[in-house]
Formats: sequence, structure tokens, C-alpha cells
Amino acid sequence: MSTIDSDSRSVEPLLIAACDLAAMLNISPRTLWRLKSGGLLPEPVRFGGAVRWRLDEIRNWVASGCPPPDRRDN
Repeated sequence: MSTIDSDSRSVEPLLIAACDLAAMLNISPRTLWRLKSGGLLPEPVRFGGAVRWRLDEIRNWVASGCPPPDRRDN
């Protein structure tokens, strides 16, 4: 999931794709989309045709126990 910049240092991405998020959560991409449709995941960022999730937001969500939407801090 890391990329290499011009200085040959490993750079962590700010946004991750659905396939990367599914792998991080150890679920299938189909299950990921079901959770997203059910409103059980943090909201993704959309630009153009791309859907991405903020990596720091996902980490915070997991660290807080993957709370459902009605229990998240807004």
C-alpha cells in the first residue's frame, strides 16, 4: 500500500481504495460495499469516479471499536 517518492523514502497514502480497505479489515470487497451501503463505515471521499477512504479516519474508527453511525462523534 505504500508508494515511493522521488527521495526513495516510503510514503504512506492519505487515501485508500476499497480493495485496500477490505484487505486491511480482512473482509471481502463485496462485504465492504455492503457495510458502506448500510452506513456502517466512515464516509468515503469521492472525486471523479474514484471512491477513497481517509486512512487516519479508518484507523481512528477501528481504534474506537468500529462504532455504528449513531455512536460516532461528529
